[in-house]
Amino acid sequence: MPGTIDTDIPEDPFDAVVDAPFDAALSERYLIYAMSTITARSLPDLRDGLKPVHRRLLWAMRLLKLDPAQGYKKCARVVGDVIGKYHPHGDQSVYDAMVRMAQTFSLRYPLVDGQGNFGNIDGDNAAAYRYTEARLTKTATELMNGLDENGTDFRPTYNGEDEEPEYMPGLFPNLLANGASGIAVGMATSIPSHNVAEILDAAMLLIDQPSAGHAQLMAVVQGPDFATGGLLVDSPEIISKAYETGRGAMRLRARWHKEDEGRGTWTAVITQIPYQVQKGKLIEQIANLIGDKKLPILADIRDESDSEIRIVLEPKRRNIDPEDLMNALFRMSDLETRFSLNMNILDDTRTPRVMGLGEVLREWLRHQIEVLVRKSQHRLEKIDGRLELLGGYIIAFLNLDRIIEIIRTEDEPKPVMIEEFQLTDRQAEAILNMRLRSLRKLEEMELLRERDMLQNERGELVKLIESPARQRSRLKKDLTALAKAYGEDTELGKRRTSLVEAAPAREIALESLIEKEPVTIIMSQRGWIKAMKGHADLSKPDSFKFKEGDGPAKAFPYAFHAQTTDKLLVATANGRFYTLGIDKLPGARGFGEPVATMIDLEPGNDIVMLLVPASDGRMLLASSNGKGFVVRVADVVAETRKGRQIVTLKAGAKLTVVRPIPATPDDDIVLKDHYVAVVGDNRKLVAFPLSEIPEMAKGQGVTLQRYKDGGLSDATCFRMSEGLSWTMGGDSGRTRTENDMSLWRAARGAAGRLPPNGFPRNNRFD
Repeated sequence: MPGTIDTDIPEDPFDAVVDAPFDAALSERYLIYAMSTITARSLPDLRDGLKPVHRRLLWAMRLLKLDPAQGYKKCARVVGDVIGKYHPHGDQSVYDAMVRMAQTFSLRYPLVDGQGNFGNIDGDNAAAYRYTEARLTKTATELMNGLDENGTDFRPTYNGEDEEPEYMPGLFPNLLANGASGIAVGMATSIPSHNVAEILDAAMLLIDQPSAGHAQLMAVVQGPDFATGGLLVDSPEIISKAYETGRGAMRLRARWHKEDEGRGTWTAVITQIPYQVQKGKLIEQIANLIGDKKLPILADIRDESDSEIRIVLEPKRRNIDPEDLMNALFRMSDLETRFSLNMNILDDTRTPRVMGLGEVLREWLRHQIEVLVRKSQHRLEKIDGRLELLGGYIIAFLNLDRIIEIIRTEDEPKPVMIEEFQLTDRQAEAILNMRLRSLRKLEEMELLRERDMLQNERGELVKLIESPARQRSRLKKDLTALAKAYGEDTELGKRRTSLVEAAPAREIALESLIEKEPVTIIMSQRGWIKAMKGHADLSKPDSFKFKEGDGPAKAFPYAFHAQTTDKLLVATANGRFYTLGIDKLPGARGFGEPVATMIDLEPGNDIVMLLVPASDGRMLLASSNGKGFVVRVADVVAETRKGRQIVTLKAGAKLTVVRPIPATPDDDIVLKDHYVAVVGDNRKLVAFPLSEIPEMAKGQGVTLQRYKDGGLSDATCFRMSEGLSWTMGGDSGRTRTENDMSLWRAARGAAGRLPPNGFPRNNRFD
């Protein structure tokens, strides 16, 4: 109508914009998200040891009547109910949680009995939920005992259509029995599984002695008891300290034994592997150690597992100590792992706290006392209700004729009965609903007997509710009954993880375990390297095969003798040194392998020397700009593929000379008789004492020879008393020696003079 105001105009959404600092708004919302992650996803509840997704799975399966005595149902049905009614998240994440509760190698006491492919310890995934079936285990039913007896409060589901329990009220100590792991925002939890019999014994100890100390508890609880067994090798002191504070770490090893194969041969057989280690990846990891020749004392690994784990390790030689082999594997593979202990738990107020073992057990016992009282009060209410009905029935039997008369003659018999016999409304209603067949003398006797029995039970319940001492006694009795089902003499209850204190795996010098065998190292012009067994005749180069278009290296000796226990030094033009184990070089059946695949060799960086020096020796290093120094072999050995930068070079310079220095019997290389001869591109030669060159671990060095044009061509070490020798040209292989070097003797850094007659035109000493 004209003149009216339209009140249905939608409100401008920008009118609801709140002017607030961005950082404050962000922190507030992120805090809400963080708390949701902590309390509703990642951390377990102290009372039942479950996260919401696990609790909702068990609740849904209970409503589907998937009891241990019933048949299986498709996992798809369970997952559908969970995500549709209780847990609005992805179906795959819910199914993954369900699968883990059914895996005997993941949970020490599985809560789901699965039928079908639920994955295996090799690391294979479970089949899709449309193929698998499941039902609850006896352990799960014990965890849920008390749901029908007011053992817990119920809360509305996310959409308000149903209800779900806040926690599972059962007596099974699931938090410590099955452990938990999870990562939240800013915090995490990692709790190992334990032996139920030990946990219950410790709980009963605290019932008898509430002030029992940590040492008394650790005398009962030996430590974790993992589903996959294994050996816990840390000392009792380390384990006890971790449980006292709620934080720590423990070393877990595989269980193995030695099997004799006859004639002095043996194998090591692994029968249990550390918790959360996938067998398939473990075998692949050890096989890679063999393939990469990082463990030369191990020849082969075989997987002979069926329903039980059996991994066979075959040593390289029979004289290898089994302890040395396993010690090396413990250091280099997942046959030894560390399990972190972080007992970060949500207490009964949903507050995350890191607790020690004693605090966890005391809080759990306090909760179980509360559950016991709740259940007792619920039972007391049921008994009072039944006694009320029984009182009405008994009055009816005592006045049966009058009751019948009232029912037959009165239009409204209920008020008359209430007034005449002082009945309650509920009693009168129950009498009116009685069947004629119940009006027997025998039924009256049964009612009297039931009343007396319930009155006695009621009296005991009242005493129990009012007496903390009786509550503790009753709880201990219930714990004792539960402990019988999980005792050490049962298949499920016996301890799987043994505690065997052992020192950390020591580092073994694998070189000392390598069998010493002669080999011939062969290097091609294109950088392909191989090791031929035995010491081949180096005077017959035609016996060495190279790829088509390739040939022997020319910049340095392309073939030389060595032992499998030696180390091979690779020096490159940029002054970097690399180290290769000769035992790890490829064999000579093919053309070998490119050395660039074994080290991080930069493109265009040429190899200038390949040699096997004495481990305690020294070398002379010289660059093309005439700088040089002496270095110990121990200082150039590199442990990684990246090598070690030894020589610092100026722009345009490159490493030219790498010469081993002959050692004297007393290893004194600075004797006056030791000299260095240097020749430049200008064909000038100079000789000076070796003592004038400093010994350095790395650097640029000092000037060896001065040049106007060109640079350093070659350098070598010699003894003045023996003279300077060089290789003659041609195929004769003869050498020439100049005994009188007085004309070329000068101070370090001199320009030098032309070499003796007959010196090679390539300005090289070899």
